[in-house]
Amino acid sequence: MKNVIIIDDEPLARAIVKEYLKDFPELNLIAECGDGFEGVKKIAELKPDLIFLDIQMPKINGFEMLELINEAPSIIFTTAFDEYALKAFETSALDYLLKPFTRDRFKAAIEKWNAIEKSTPDKIKASEESMSILSEMEHKQPDEHLRVVIKDGSEIKIVPTVDIHYIEAYDDYVKIFVKDGYHLKKKTMNYFEKVLPSNQFVRIHRSYIININELTKIESFEKNSYLAILRSGKRVPISRTAYGPLKESLGV
Repeated sequence: MKNVIIIDDEPLARAIVKEYLKDFPELNLIAECGDGFEGVKKIAELKPDLIFLDIQMPKINGFEMLELINEAPSIIFTTAFDEYALKAFETSALDYLLKPFTRDRFKAAIEKWNAIEKSTPDKIKASEESMSILSEMEHKQPDEHLRVVIKDGSEIKIVPTVDIHYIEAYDDYVKIFVKDGYHLKKKTMNYFEKVLPSNQFVRIHRSYIININELTKIESFEKNSYLAILRSGKRVPISRTAYGPLKESLGV
């Protein structure tokens, strides 16, 4: 018997998955969740073998939810994302159900999962590489640019982007600086450069993105070099290639 959790904010979508699961008595539905926060809690508590996960949900989306899980179970996405965006799935052990999906398509996804699990159970898990590809796709939720979801120990924090002073590259992570310190997040600088509002955040160096509302002045530093001075007093280097775009964003 394999344990299953459904995570989807739409009651009708959950009901359809529950109905289709009746064809698979070996799959035991142990919980259904209406949002990502509840999903994180139930996965940690119940440790399911398989989850059916929606991508577009309020509060936090499916990708953000997966970032908060230490060991993700097997995942079958249930999503309204178009097939072009989901080409990223084709090279991984993941599968997806494009809404609205039929009973036959559901059956095919389960059979695929069963076959892979029996032959190579370790490959059914979402790899870091595949999840990185998926979470950094350009097809983002409309409100994702308004927040950053952070896991701090057992706590989950939502950081409004307006509260971010600057972001600094830190090995495989970034440091997100706010008024009272910083948070670590396992994302790339390129990701934040794409997701954050371009009228508010500017990448001024390969290792720095600043909130231009925190910028107080630009100072010369050595020959043809400049520093961005922030309200906090932080002095951030500006690369030569970024100096021109920064001035443009400031209307100078």
